Amino acid sequence: MEFITNIISSINSIVWGVPMLVMILGVGLFLTVGLRLMPILKLGTGFKLLWKGRIPDKDKNAKGDISPFNALMTSLSATIGTGNIAGVATAIFLGGPGALFWMWCTALVGMATKFAEAVLAVKYREVDANGNYSGGPMYYIKNGLSSKWAWLGTAFAIFGSIAGFGIGNTVQANSVANALQSSFGVEPLVTGIVMMVLVGLVLMGGVKRIGDVAGKLVPLMATFYIAAGAIVLAMNAAELPAAFALIINSAFTTTAAEGGFAGAAVWAAIRFGVARGVFSNEAGLGSAPIAHAAAKTNNPVAQGLVAMLGTFIDTLIVCSITGLAIIVTGEWTSGATGAELTSNAFASAIPGGNYIVAIALSVFAFTTILGWSLYGEKCVQYLFGVKAITPFRILWILVVPLGAAGSLEFIWLLADTMNALMALPNLIALALLSPVVFKLTREYFNNNGQAPSDSAKQAD
Repeated sequence: MEFITNIISSINSIVWGVPMLVMILGVGLFLTVGLRLMPILKLGTGFKLLWKGRIPDKDKNAKGDISPFNALMTSLSATIGTGNIAGVATAIFLGGPGALFWMWCTALVGMATKFAEAVLAVKYREVDANGNYSGGPMYYIKNGLSSKWAWLGTAFAIFGSIAGFGIGNTVQANSVANALQSSFGVEPLVTGIVMMVLVGLVLMGGVKRIGDVAGKLVPLMATFYIAAGAIVLAMNAAELPAAFALIINSAFTTTAAEGGFAGAAVWAAIRFGVARGVFSNEAGLGSAPIAHAAAKTNNPVAQGLVAMLGTFIDTLIVCSITGLAIIVTGEWTSGATGAELTSNAFASAIPGGNYIVAIALSVFAFTTILGWSLYGEKCVQYLFGVKAITPFRILWILVVPLGAAGSLEFIWLLADTMNALMALPNLIALALLSPVVFKLTREYFNNNGQAPSDSAKQAD
């Protein structure tokens, strides 16, 4: 096991090196500038479309499987998970408070990335042999680029199908098992078996059932967690100005050792801030557009405006709540890490705060397993066809209890590495297809949001 861990660590140091960080932030910044800051300036428009999208497009000619709202909730179900609770805490533990600043930067440019991903996913989606919509990086690479780039789509599907078992399954189950064991004394294997049964009950219903469950659970649980975090911040309101100053200062200068915190260089703040930010909001990974491709809409740009809200909600709201709570309570110097650090921060301000974190983590992780099951399924389907769907779902369900009893350190390392490998082909495709995104966006706003779409030409 040590040998395998060393190999993955070596790969991780390469794929999360300077080139990857430049690529993630660079592509996001390029798209942000190319869109003339539209994702930030049109944030309100996105929320209006989200509210309207609770009901599928009334246009009888609109194509898709689930409402635009449920498409975002399915995407959020996969992104709002352990990354928002344990991941943020890990980033601060390893990179200091400055890591939160770099998470914010990743999110700001990530909104443009997520927008572009969804636009391309809807435009180039297909209908599979079962009559369901399939889309994502592998499809916009296949249908949007020339045949010489086809290998990129295959590479993404391979990396995505493997990464899903890390970032979207075992990591989530493992974090829940640890949280429930420390807070309620529940044995990890018991947690794993219960989650396996619940996942199985939902998963066999396909994308529509996943969307229905996510559409109800995600808004409820996110509101509950944000409200609890707001209470923690309100009780430590006097510390907020100093916390923001510390975050900004630590983003550009070395953070000295203090208490149980070992200290961190600027590079560590950038590296872990960006890595955990991407792990949390998944902007650039190419996972979220797989869910948005199923949205019942004929307008790629409209769905892109809804999709970009995922990054805003996930990182700039939920992750910020977690990070600020850890810093204002002073727990960041305690030496604790992961979900334990977040639990300690909440418990220091709210009686039973650790139970709130444990419950939130459990629900978030459960919905993440559901959302990522769709991503992994579509990647496997792209490689082997619809006949692979049922075997994949069975394997996905069976892996849950194995993750619950696994090694957290190794699983985090594996998931982190697979994140980067997924991002590579997707970021290349986004750069090459950016003229399509810019053109569709101009047409949409020049016609007051009424521009016709030629999306899903394979489905027409």
